[in-house]
Amino acid sequence: MFTATASIALYLISSFYLALQLSKGGAQRTTVFFLIATLAVAANGYASFQWLITDQGINFGLLPMTTVIAFTVNFIVLGSRHRKQLQNLFLVLFPLSALILFLAMTAKDAGITSSEVSIQMGFHVLASILSYSLLTLAAFQALFLSLQEWRLRHKHFGIFSQIFPSIQTMESLLFEALWVGFGLLTLSLATGLIFFEDFFAQHLAHKTFFSIFSWIFFAILLWGRHTQGWRGKTAIRWTLSGFITLAVAYWGTKFVLEVLLSS
Repeated sequence: MFTATASIALYLISSFYLALQLSKGGAQRTTVFFLIATLAVAANGYASFQWLITDQGINFGLLPMTTVIAFTVNFIVLGSRHRKQLQNLFLVLFPLSALILFLAMTAKDAGITSSEVSIQMGFHVLASILSYSLLTLAAFQALFLSLQEWRLRHKHFGIFSQIFPSIQTMESLLFEALWVGFGLLTLSLATGLIFFEDFFAQHLAHKTFFSIFSWIFFAILLWGRHTQGWRGKTAIRWTLSGFITLAVAYWGTKFVLEVLLSS
């Protein structure tokens, strides 16, 4: 697919360009990078739309939906770059997105296609995609925050401290993503419970239970942040625990159903 190939190429070009600018030090030429990055994300979105909307209906397969989540994460960070100076996160996000697109292009698709999508299902899917995207972004933030804290604690200064935002900025973004992602996850679970009679059916039971466990992890973390001022290692551990549980709920369940059981 031309659009997906173009997106992969643009993702890699923009990553290389950003790394080159950082290696030179000094002020970065953000206009050129922003133009290439915007084209890459736009191509990603169009390719995802093509995979998602088929002649048979909407494709809810593992890789097509993952490309949508990758697009959403990149779109959010790209839109937030002026306020938070987050574009250096693309050093990780863009190569990962290119890999996801490549897998979607080359791997066998065993996803579930639905020809009838109600407004309720569409609302549930939208809330799910947005919540997974924001909580994925929060997990990346937690990983980078952990690495930043480790380097500062061991006095390992260098280019890494210049590449990513300050600890205060990263922690602020982490909890912003967590609050919004948690709200959307709550909405996703609520709409699933209200609109779908088979929400606890055998093929969805593991996904539902792990999603609820993930919701509990994030609820405890945000309660601790609000009442006890949790931050640092505590916030990182709870964020990653919640995300891993959510990843098992969504990607783990889809992998078992579409790859292991279909082979």
